[in-house]
Amino acid sequence: MSDLQPHEIEIRSMEIIDSLLPPHAWSAGELAVVKRLVHTSGDPALATAVRFHPAAIAAGIAALQRGAPVYTDVQMVRMGVNSGRLASLGSSLHCLIDDDLIAEEARRMGRTRAQTAMRHFGAALEGAIVAIGNAPTALREVLALAAEGVARPALVIGMPVGFVDAAESKDALMASDLVYITIEGTRGGSPLAAAAVNALLRL
Repeated sequence: MSDLQPHEIEIRSMEIIDSLLPPHAWSAGELAVVKRLVHTSGDPALATAVRFHPAAIAAGIAALQRGAPVYTDVQMVRMGVNSGRLASLGSSLHCLIDDDLIAEEARRMGRTRAQTAMRHFGAALEGAIVAIGNAPTALREVLALAAEGVARPALVIGMPVGFVDAAESKDALMASDLVYITIEGTRGGSPLAAAAVNALLRL
């Protein structure tokens, strides 16, 4: 196994993942996303927690093909997305978590920086892809912006992680009328959100 080339390792990994997945009714596109998430997490059991809006794959691909921007809550997601593939489609990726003005406004308003950044993006989220990999407050803000009629993203990849409102915010996403890819429960994280975007880029 140590003599395998990088692309051969990935192929073999995906073959192993295929053998470990439970019986499923995923579409080909959904399966590609699930396999990428399992590959990233190293956890085949994660597959049973992945949830898709019926239009998620088509909406995500269409958005990328027209060069829609990608907005994210944290730099770890931004760093994990394949920027070369994204640029080749005329798309761009945006994160304001480290912006000084966002930090100051968040302190002044008593809000999280991730939440404040999403509010700052505002109408720019219309028709975009939003990838949330860390902060439930960011996901809640995206839902609020949609409810207020400010912006409706083409796809929300909602994968905040943790034990305070992560599961509940994802439940709220699934109960909304937004198009989504998410992971039920407390699991999630920036690597998984980036992996979902990368899976769509491969498609």
